[in-house]
Amino acid sequence: MKSNGLATFASVVVLLGLTGISLPAQLPPFVEFRVPKAPTVALVGDSTGSLAYEILVTNLTAAPLTLRRVEVVRTSDGRVLHAVEDTALARDLARPGANVPMAERTRIGPGLRAQVFVWVPVDPRSPPASVRQRLTFQRAAPDTALVVLEGATVPVEREVTLIGPPLRGEWVAVNGPSNQSGHRRSTVALNGLTTVPQRYGIDFLQVDAQSNSFRNDRSVNANFLAQGTEILSVGDGVVVATRDSIPENVPGGRAVPITLETVGGNYIVIDLGRSRFAFFAHVQPGSLRVKVGDRVRRGQVIALLGNSGNSTEPHLHFHMTDALASGTTTLGSEGIPWAVEGLQVTGRCAVTTAFNCTRTTPVTLRRAMPMQNQLVKFPGE
Repeated sequence: MKSNGLATFASVVVLLGLTGISLPAQLPPFVEFRVPKAPTVALVGDSTGSLAYEILVTNLTAAPLTLRRVEVVRTSDGRVLHAVEDTALARDLARPGANVPMAERTRIGPGLRAQVFVWVPVDPRSPPASVRQRLTFQRAAPDTALVVLEGATVPVEREVTLIGPPLRGEWVAVNGPSNQSGHRRSTVALNGLTTVPQRYGIDFLQVDAQSNSFRNDRSVNANFLAQGTEILSVGDGVVVATRDSIPENVPGGRAVPITLETVGGNYIVIDLGRSRFAFFAHVQPGSLRVKVGDRVRRGQVIALLGNSGNSTEPHLHFHMTDALASGTTTLGSEGIPWAVEGLQVTGRCAVTTAFNCTRTTPVTLRRAMPMQNQLVKFPGE
């Protein structure tokens, strides 16, 4: 019987590996690569910006593929804004659900996924309106041919979320924004979606001139420089979620088992409007000065810094997201960049098992977000 168009298409689908048959070499491999959250320009200095986003890459064929190169291309003129390959690409890759050695991360087996963490430097005064992704794959032996695939165009958001400082004084931006920080790599699967709510999250700690975050006995929260510091609302908004029932940890320990409900400890979420939510975590129990429904003003004291939840010592975890997932938490939403006006960079810290901070001549940035392990001083309000 003569084949019709539908039958011919169906036979091609079978050949394309959806029944486990290897893909013919003359056809491009079936690979899904998509950007779940379009990037927003982040201000990391007066004339320096970045785009931080993720590419989810899934091999839908029956044979392994090796990702050799990732390029970010400006849609308007085809200029390559960012390219990464070899060991640098392996460092920028995660393999969800598997403990894959770095040397093997770029090899994506049949039906498996890789997550590419992209960090593209851009001029915030003239960022691209949109970008597209160009990925180069190598087929498995015996073919080993290189195949270049291009993905859909992704728009670039330009609106900068300007906020007031969450604290006063000088702080270390531990796990602050960078392409390798723990917050940047914290992908959450919740409500059927994968998101990166802490994409621009920071753990703010205080240290003295000798780079110590505590004095005398380390097992006492009150001996830490940050303990009890006033936490400030970063903007005018409405309190939409709080928790104030989790006891403080003994430094280095956990007062309660860490679950989805307790990971942030005592916390406050403020809706600043236009899909902007500020999240303050690890707050001291009994110190909250606001409740759900309260309207707050920028610079208003909302709580005291503490050591509750998934925390090893007194500090403030702060991030901003685009939604309030499940009505009570920012987990399950996407992290968005923010900037503080008049921020001063006063040095940098090396963070291993201890802090080793070097102070430098203060540099004032008009609108910026603290970067990983920078020493920063916030203006008083």
